[in-house]
Amino acid sequence: MMYQSSKKILVIEDDAITRNLFVKGLEAEGFEIFDAESGLDGIQQAQEHLPDLVICDIAMPDIDGYDVLTTLRQDPVTKIIPFIFLTGSNSKTDVRKAMELGADDYLTKPSTVDELLRAIASRLKKQASLQDWFVTKLQKAAKPASVNKVSSNTSPKSIFPSDPQLQEVFDFIEANYDQGITLCDVAEAVGYSAAYLTNRVSRQTGKTVNIWIVKRRMAEARKLLQNNNQTIEQIAKALGYQHVCHFSRQFRQHHGLPPHAWRKEQQALDQVVLPELETAL
Repeated sequence: MMYQSSKKILVIEDDAITRNLFVKGLEAEGFEIFDAESGLDGIQQAQEHLPDLVICDIAMPDIDGYDVLTTLRQDPVTKIIPFIFLTGSNSKTDVRKAMELGADDYLTKPSTVDELLRAIASRLKKQASLQDWFVTKLQKAAKPASVNKVSSNTSPKSIFPSDPQLQEVFDFIEANYDQGITLCDVAEAVGYSAAYLTNRVSRQTGKTVNIWIVKRRMAEARKLLQNNNQTIEQIAKALGYQHVCHFSRQFRQHHGLPPHAWRKEQQALDQVVLPELETAL
């Protein structure tokens, strides 16, 4: 599938073979590519070209990928550019550090061009959804208050607490939970730092922003597992998870069972309950 040539990708990778492989593969898909062989050069190119997405190795000789991401996130001009890490490590510590710094995704090396393309497509789709949300938010803000009111009967009961001070936070999560959003996305959307927003939401609800994101995903996961025959992989993707193992692990943490076992248990319960209801009626 060819992508619009207007989409610019910056590849920061010190290994020339890997860098050239990705550059040629992405150019063949219609992207406009900029590449850098060091972290410092990558920062300069990001600030100069303002790419639509950055792909960056972690281990580099001058400054590592963590420092590149931190620098770009501190610059108002580059802070919202989607950022994908390339890493030779798959340890939970390294992945957690990447996500805490605001990375949007990570790929473990060696990665194929196809794997990279799938990650890029997912991030660009998410970015487009965030931009649509901002546009919708601005349009609603420009309308009279009476137009903005929505009947409570138009949507199912929310899992979120009724708190006017946090309504914008929960509205954003509700609109984008299936796009793989993170704490940094929510903080950016509502205009707070991630640390301040975490403290505020935790203080007022007893739960963190990340927990609310996961709770909303889990609520939708239960509905999808009960109401259709999608595979676990399809459901994970529909909820914004890049890796099905991540979805399965979170589901098990919240429900005590992996998704497939929970689905079987619910089906067994339905087979017992429905005949009893029919008999009672």
